Amino acid sequence: MSFTDHIIAFLQNGGPFIYPIALVLVVGLAITIERWLYLSSAHRTNQQAFALIKNALKTGDINTISQHAQNHKAPVFDVLRSGIARISSASRREDVEYAMEETVMEYMLRLEKRTPFIATLANIATLLGLLGTIMGLIAAFSAVASADPAEKANLLSSSISVAMNTTAFGLITAIPLILFHSSLQTKTATIVDSIEMAGIKLLNSLSFKQQTDNNRG
Repeated sequence: MSFTDHIIAFLQNGGPFIYPIALVLVVGLAITIERWLYLSSAHRTNQQAFALIKNALKTGDINTISQHAQNHKAPVFDVLRSGIARISSASRREDVEYAMEETVMEYMLRLEKRTPFIATLANIATLLGLLGTIMGLIAAFSAVASADPAEKANLLSSSISVAMNTTAFGLITAIPLILFHSSLQTKTATIVDSIEMAGIKLLNSLSFKQQTDNNRG
């Protein structure tokens, strides 16, 4: 029997709760793939942006950063652009920092979109598996109570096997979804941290540049 035949037999012998768990798995995988592609694209464009403005961040060259921000699209450019736009009207460093934090929070909503659903689906799969097992055991003992004594052992063992398949499939679904959720959270945190780091680098460079100009004056 091939691996595919084992999977088909497993689904057929798992009882009715196998199908909603399978639906949860499909939805969870679809969300995972969509989020992974989106986050990978955001991470890649951010890395390319950092390569372009690495020296400009060190020197506080806002003109170069603004020029690259107009020609390229990346989350880090939008954050830095919001801070640069506030520099002319802000009298304190905190005002510029708040402007960039606001844009970071907007991007966090986009980056974290739908990711919490994966953890929720993992919990639902586990609970469906347990519910399917309990319902299967109830049905098994009810059937055994009225069965012929000679058939009770075989009937009970086969019914319990079906019930256990539901729990197993629920865990098979939940464990990968939890791992996927953790991976997506880590990837999101990496992107957000890199954006915040760029903002801090710009603020520090501008502060150092302003202090140097004041000392010269």
